[in-house]
Amino acid sequence: MHGASSGATKLLAAVGAAGAVGFLLQLDPPPPGFRMVTKALPMLCLLLWMWPPRARYARWIFAGLALSLLGDLLLEVGPGFFLPGLGAFLLAHLGYTAACLHVSRAARPARALPFLVLAVVASVLLHPWLGAMTVPVTLYVAVICAMAWRAAALLGDAHASRARQWTAFAGALLFAASDGVLAIKLFVRPLPGGSFVIMVLYWAAQLSIALSAREPRRQPAPPPATTTA
Repeated sequence: MHGASSGATKLLAAVGAAGAVGFLLQLDPPPPGFRMVTKALPMLCLLLWMWPPRARYARWIFAGLALSLLGDLLLEVGPGFFLPGLGAFLLAHLGYTAACLHVSRAARPARALPFLVLAVVASVLLHPWLGAMTVPVTLYVAVICAMAWRAAALLGDAHASRARQWTAFAGALLFAASDGVLAIKLFVRPLPGGSFVIMVLYWAAQLSIALSAREPRRQPAPPPATTTA
């Protein structure tokens, strides 16, 4: 991944942080369009920071981030766009899963087991409240747990740097935690302060996932040795 320069990185970080703070501390009611703009800014800055994504892993991650931004915008349009927004995030997780599979296809069934249990338990516990949303939400739970499994499968893999292994895995866990709190808030009962927790976990997850695509800087080649006659 080519990535942004140091100065551009600082500027994008500042703009993204300002958007996140603006979204979390918005007025009630916010000005028209304010929520959509401030919610989109952190993701847009991540995408600009990654541009252009050169390696295949980075391209899959970039696609996942772009689909997540689309999901953010769709969810802000209104309740009628919940399913399209959920679909955009499902595709984003498929992109992240494809990135992990590009690095390693090792099955690692022992690492799949906790996420299989999580998918089953979450689906069973949410089922009484889902109604017509049972199928799409259950499918989404299965996909995000599969993504977390593939991120866990990277740990210790010789084809991935240690930084990539742990940032991808941390991002997957943070995303699962964010969506878990969101599911309770949407379908089970209101959670005071839940929106704040959801968004902080979500942005931390996306930042970790984006960091996993960052390629180590190449050291300049040493100058050729000179010989004297």
